[in-house]
Amino acid sequence: MTQTIAPRVRMLVLLFLAVAGALLAGAGPATAHAALTGSDPAQGVVVDKAPTQVTLTFSETVSTNDDSLRVLDPKGARVDDGKPSEISGTTYAVQLHSGLPDGTYTVTYQVVSADSHPVAGAYTFSIGSPSQTSVSVSAQEAGGGVVGRLYGFGRYMSYAGFIVMVGGGSFVLACWQRGTGVRSLQRLVVGGWLAMTAATLFLLLLRGSYSRSGTLGDVFDLALLGEALQTKTGAALVSRLLLLAAAALFIAVLFGAYDKRDDDEKRDLTFGLAIGGTVVAAGLAASWAMAEHASTGLQPGIAMPVDVLHLLAVATWLGGLAALLVALYRAPADRPVDAAAVRRFSQVAFGSVLVVVATGVYQSWRQLGSWSAFTDTRYGQLLLVKIGLVALLVGIAWTSRRWTARLAVPAATEAGVRTSASKASAAGRSAAGKSVRGKERVPAAAAGGSGEAAGAASGDTGSVEGHKPAKGSKGSKDSHYPKAPEDSQDSKDSKASTGKNKKGSGGGERAAQLARQRAAVDAARQKRLRNADDDRFGLRRSVLAETGVAVVLLAVTTVLTSTEPGRTEQDAARAARSSSSSASAADSASGALTLDMPFDTGGADGKGVVSVDLDPARAGANEMHVYVTRPNGRAFDVPEVKVAFTLEAKSIGPLPVAPDHITTGHWSANGVQIPMAGEWKIAVTVRTSDIDQVTVSKNAQIG
Repeated sequence: MTQTIAPRVRMLVLLFLAVAGALLAGAGPATAHAALTGSDPAQGVVVDKAPTQVTLTFSETVSTNDDSLRVLDPKGARVDDGKPSEISGTTYAVQLHSGLPDGTYTVTYQVVSADSHPVAGAYTFSIGSPSQTSVSVSAQEAGGGVVGRLYGFGRYMSYAGFIVMVGGGSFVLACWQRGTGVRSLQRLVVGGWLAMTAATLFLLLLRGSYSRSGTLGDVFDLALLGEALQTKTGAALVSRLLLLAAAALFIAVLFGAYDKRDDDEKRDLTFGLAIGGTVVAAGLAASWAMAEHASTGLQPGIAMPVDVLHLLAVATWLGGLAALLVALYRAPADRPVDAAAVRRFSQVAFGSVLVVVATGVYQSWRQLGSWSAFTDTRYGQLLLVKIGLVALLVGIAWTSRRWTARLAVPAATEAGVRTSASKASAAGRSAAGKSVRGKERVPAAAAGGSGEAAGAASGDTGSVEGHKPAKGSKGSKDSHYPKAPEDSQDSKDSKASTGKNKKGSGGGERAAQLARQRAAVDAARQKRLRNADDDRFGLRRSVLAETGVAVVLLAVTTVLTSTEPGRTEQDAARAARSSSSSASAADSASGALTLDMPFDTGGADGKGVVSVDLDPARAGANEMHVYVTRPNGRAFDVPEVKVAFTLEAKSIGPLPVAPDHITTGHWSANGVQIPMAGEWKIAVTVRTSDIDQVTVSKNAQIG
């Protein structure tokens, strides 16, 4: 039943690395939280006269620089003046050179949304008539590559450090104040502070490259760093560093001066630490709330305080859980975590869960906006995974509460354990061995279920199980039990040490060595006896399971904060459909035809919308454009697109057409021949991988 801490710690570390690596690698580029909702000229349009400017409209305000909006000619040369201007709150424009020739032009944009996430994309329009273009924007992704993954890892570590530091400090201050003298808890909280501080510096260093070029070589570009410091996110990171300096003072007092004060002074100091710690923790949580999701969108004045409460409740719950795990495994024998502390944490955790659920419901409503967003958006799907993990965590916590109720260790018994252990250590192993003479087997759960009390009373260095008399054994003259082998050896060592003391100077060193050996043996015995308690072992096992689930939950939450909210994604999709409908109406007036067909190949990244534009949609030669977009309206590439025309009434077709790839999400074909007028079936085959493809179709009147 007894197990060492090292394999379990290695298991948690491997779990953390596996989950963080899988989620951060699978997450790809950070999904933007501002969406392009309109443009002029519009995507795919053919204009007769060269425009003087290009305007882009986003779903929220964005930050721009000289390279944020670019317009490239068919050869890839830049034809804009490089100075984007803000026309209105969410609309931005860039002026074009005069006298642009006919052809297909590419518009690229890379900006930073109000919630700190980079936004990138591209589309094409044509002047006069479409043409081939050498511009390739398939790699135009914001927040991707090595820098994006490093930034995601830094975000994870900053969240983890915050949770461990705040939750560990709360556990010690509110549930187990004797833990201020436990070295393992000190290392845990200090480790959380170090992790958060290092992660914040790391994020600040990466910020410029993450929001601009995305290349690893620009990480140490001082110009980019200076730009990052002037943004809202940079200011939030700097304020986080200043608050971490205050948190360092809090930790120094909690684990330094606090344990040295008397009871009256501790009460006053506890109140001061509670107030100061809450203020610092709330400030750290606000550094996220004021720079990310909560600061934009619907009801930011309510969302930011709710986000702060959510983060504090999560830290108190999960960070306290980590502290409890360390206390159960690594607390010294003379200062074990008592049942009263476990019960207090159980109550604190229950209150934290209620706050997490209440604030989480509000945040879900604010970010999703509809039930369909749970299944139709990536944010909703991740949120369902998070809800499932929270439910699993609460279920395991309920099991832990059952073990807590059974772990009834009176404080007086624990005091007796510490006193007995101290006396046993002072008197030596021989005197402790005498206390078991003439006694029967001592169960581990005796004296209120305390294995420690049994061990301290018996002084047995082996198991909690007692020994039966053995015939012919050489024991003490007033005992029928054999003397414990370790006790016999200690007596011999003691005599040897005494002899050496009488002989000369080597006795003092030998005595110190024996004292250390006795202390180590006594600590090992106390740990074995504590592990032998079934209730305590069950609690440790359930808390370990909770911590493992919490590691996965934190990784999912980190990815969730980098994902476009479902409400924004659906709003962008509606805006794209509205723009497409307007374009279709205009095309219809001029004789052109536009068909939008949703598709789902069933594979990874297999959902989207394929649009077919046919101009002039009459018998004879036609110009065809095919666009492939995600459900949120963003263009993306697929390996293959094929189109076929069938006039079933006349048994004509299918007439296959293989359009040429122009740019990201855009294919085109000239001279598409329609033999005669009628109601044609237009079928489009979309292949998203080597094995995933689907054919969708619509009927339309041509001619």
